Amino acid sequence: MSRASDAGGREHLCWAFTDLDAFTARARDFLADGLAAGQRVCLVAPGDRDGWVERLRDLPGFDRPGAVAVRSLDGLYGRGAVVDPLGQVDTYAAETDQAVAEGFTGLRVAVEATDLVRTPAQLAAFARYEHVVDRYMAAHPFRAMCAYSAPELGTDVIAKLASLHPRGNVEPLPFRLHGWGASGTVALDGELDLRSHELFPWALRHAGAHWDGEVVIDARELGFVDHHGLLDLDEYATRRGLSVVLRTRRFSAARVADLLGVDSVRVEQVA
Repeated sequence: MSRASDAGGREHLCWAFTDLDAFTARARDFLADGLAAGQRVCLVAPGDRDGWVERLRDLPGFDRPGAVAVRSLDGLYGRGAVVDPLGQVDTYAAETDQAVAEGFTGLRVAVEATDLVRTPAQLAAFARYEHVVDRYMAAHPFRAMCAYSAPELGTDVIAKLASLHPRGNVEPLPFRLHGWGASGTVALDGELDLRSHELFPWALRHAGAHWDGEVVIDARELGFVDHHGLLDLDEYATRRGLSVVLRTRRFSAARVADLLGVDSVRVEQVA
């Protein structure tokens, strides 16, 4: 299976919405798909839990014992809370294992996460979480929709978050840096061009926060990379003491890397 087809079927969505009705409609569809697939589903959103229960009550499969959980974001996190990226992934991993042990095919969560990315500290931590959980998701039966209010956060923040998801409704987006495959490999799709000069270094800093040793980046779906992108990658890898292998179909990428004399990035041309 190619990564294009895998990413097309794997649901870790970054969903920008304009109002509560738009979020509710998309969350209902996302969770309904999970119930139809035999998954345990969960909605996490600000506000009154009972109100959200009423919005979901007519979903087919809602009454299956243990199939639906509804949680108020306000009750899970304090005001201005900064998530623990690894701790949050551990929590979802345990809940996924429990769902499977209880006869469900996996776990699917829709989160209205706007209140978790309002400050720079919150955004930095949640961006690190998004990449770690995406790599977990690539290898386990856990699916998520991360929804953000576009009017409240603005296009810059939305683009940053979207760049760390394999799929979503935020377009145009120059690249996506995400997880892929049973080993949770890193993947890089799209193009690293003029539009990426500010966004790509930001994505690297946050996605790469938990990288170590040799990192293989599958860039077969990367259509173009300019010298800025390769230098950004090399600078980040050198600063962190990493060794990066960039696997791409593009002969030009290997040629540019050779001309630049990068030390911490090895470009491998693959089919």
